[in-house]
Amino acid sequence: MTGPTSAPSRLVIEGLTPRVDEGRHPVKRVVGEPVTVGATVFADGHDWLRVVLGHRPPGARAWAEVAMHSVNPGLDRWEATFVAGATGLHRFRVRAWIDHRATWRHALARKVAAGVDQPSDHEGEPPARWPAAEAATSTTVEVDVDVERALFSTWYELFPRSLPSKGPDGRVRTPLVAVAAELDELAALGFDVVYLPPIHPIGRSFRKGPNNAATASAGDPGSPWAIGSAEGGHTAVAAELGTLADFKDLVAAADERSIAIALDLAFQCSPDHPWVTQHPEWFRHRPDGSIQYAENPPKRYQDIYPLDFDSSQWEELWAALLEVTSFWCDHGVSVFRVDNPHTKPFAFWEWLIAHVRQRHPGTVFLAEAFARPAVMARLAQVGFSQNYTYFTWRVSAPELVEYFTELSTTPSVDELRPNAWPNTPDILPWHLHHAPIEAFALRLALAATLSPSYGVYGPAFDVGENRPAGNDTEEYLDSEKYQTRSWTTALRAGPTLRPLMAQLNQIRHRQTALHTLRTLRFHGTDNQSLICFSKTDHRGPSVASDRPEAATMLVVVNLDPGQSQAATLHLDAAELGVDPSRPFDAVDLLCGDAYQWHGTEPWVRLDPAVAPAHLFRVTQEARA
Repeated sequence: MTGPTSAPSRLVIEGLTPRVDEGRHPVKRVVGEPVTVGATVFADGHDWLRVVLGHRPPGARAWAEVAMHSVNPGLDRWEATFVAGATGLHRFRVRAWIDHRATWRHALARKVAAGVDQPSDHEGEPPARWPAAEAATSTTVEVDVDVERALFSTWYELFPRSLPSKGPDGRVRTPLVAVAAELDELAALGFDVVYLPPIHPIGRSFRKGPNNAATASAGDPGSPWAIGSAEGGHTAVAAELGTLADFKDLVAAADERSIAIALDLAFQCSPDHPWVTQHPEWFRHRPDGSIQYAENPPKRYQDIYPLDFDSSQWEELWAALLEVTSFWCDHGVSVFRVDNPHTKPFAFWEWLIAHVRQRHPGTVFLAEAFARPAVMARLAQVGFSQNYTYFTWRVSAPELVEYFTELSTTPSVDELRPNAWPNTPDILPWHLHHAPIEAFALRLALAATLSPSYGVYGPAFDVGENRPAGNDTEEYLDSEKYQTRSWTTALRAGPTLRPLMAQLNQIRHRQTALHTLRTLRFHGTDNQSLICFSKTDHRGPSVASDRPEAATMLVVVNLDPGQSQAATLHLDAAELGVDPSRPFDAVDLLCGDAYQWHGTEPWVRLDPAVAPAHLFRVTQEARA
């Protein structure tokens, strides 16, 4: 039996974290977000080890190294942290070797301490004569570092066609120009992403009427998701909304206000889309030769033809869809909300997103996929920046704690970035059917504080639109998907959630602890109508009173929209970064009240008619 040609390493490196799908996909981070790397490193015997973390940013040839420290000697666990300073694909690895000099010194120190050392023990070899280091290196892990907006963003969805057709001066304007006129108000409310449903020409064949009626009357606008007509397809702007020049002006105006215009990528066609006649092979056909329309029994969408990704001409189809996405990127779009991505191949999205981001780094893709957990995780792994979540249906304290604990811990937190939406144009969740506006307020407070990214379908949400279609579904009555709606009167008459939105968003932008999910921790209450959780800045907890933007945030939300609720909190002082033996300050940034708490069991009360939540900034003065 032939032995090894060189002495094998005595070291073992395993349990490397973070990793996604055993290293087959990159770990997700944004610029400035720490990457804390852990590994289990050990060798036989009692020799001392040196362990270093190597990391390499995009384009660099050399590895930068930082010493790892032992965080649990009994379990041989080591950790170190690096911060990614640029977008792109970073890499890290762990390297270890036996430190013979440290081993000798440690052994000598023990002998001296025990009084059993001999003179010869003190005669160490010169430093250049120690045995060569026996090194071992872990596998390399990739880290996909994105722009901050991929982690922290505040979305507002609106239908341009429902905005007033006349400006304050009485002049007629296109809907896209009307959106531009709304930007100052939306910026003041604290939104940094304005999402528009598809802005393309809408087909006329099988056009749906109000409330998804099978037939439309003259003047019914149809569903924006029935894309394509004789006027054009996915790279055209519907004439009733304006022109491509109007859209470019809108993007420029939004950029001046630090707002991104997000477009809907809905890869489907109306029967009138030019592709239907130009490329019939891109669609699935029935045995009688007709093209199969979309169905989700009992729903039937005769106005929409899904694309067939199993087509023999799939390569041409993929190329066409990349061309569509690139067209809008070239016109200034850097954020896309992707409609039903779970109905298209994972390999397609991995290919398309990689190509787009190669030419347009920092492009953000939000996956609108309320699908099975494994499917949602795979979409995140193949490149989607953010995902819709089940938050829409998580209502009770136990449900919210269980779900967001899952999202905020590994492996989920390293691959999937949640974007919490209380409602969408498709979904008026059951708990908001005929609900008071206080119910919308508490859902807003939860979305804005639990998740770094959240969005609302407004102004329907602003005014507490709560009328269900009544067909045992979660659809709206008089859904804006199928008809225009005027919200002006309701917004003026009130009540609206806009003042609360402005407050919450201002707090979100200022308090960097709310920009992360990784530090989310839940605290106990003696009343399950109140939920309590905290977050610290992802760069580490801060209790310095001169850095309020990095202070710990403690949030308490009343889950009962109908009446006041009170509870004694059971706080984890370590998670808050405070010494429980000394008083600490809690300032409610939402209501303005200030408290000094002694101990970890303060009493709180919330009246939904006053405020849905407490947003406490927790600080403690350093010891003299």
